[in-house]
Amino acid sequence: QVQLVESGGGLVQAGGSLRLSCAASGRTVSNRAMGWFRQAPGKEREFVAAINWSGGSTYYADSVKGRFTISRDNAKNSVYLQMNSLKPEDTAVYYCAAAPPYQGLVHIARVYDYWGQGTQVAVSS
Repeated sequence: QVQLVESGGGLVQAGGSLRLSCAASGRTVSNRAMGWFRQAPGKEREFVAAINWSGGSTYYADSVKGRFTISRDNAKNSVYLQMNSLKPEDTAVYYCAAAPPYQGLVHIARVYDYWGQGTQVAVSS
């Protein structure tokens, strides 16, 4: 079992920055691709970013490309999402997810088998 706990959410003004963290426990996630997803009120969960097991490859949704950066520290069993130039439409609950071992980069939520509880991000205009 893998437990994922997100932190770092909060309220920020448009144009501001936040850094989300996802700490994994139970098992190492160093052999797993990791992803960030978000869900706004009344909307379906959507892909934000993913990173492969080594951190050498990343993949972003078009809506966040150039503003968000995903990274990982396998020594700390953690994944991060640096969010810059935030917009009101980035307001959502952000979830960290772990893909099955040795799975490649993927943007489809149903492929991921472990999820955190989420952290709220609110961006005011």
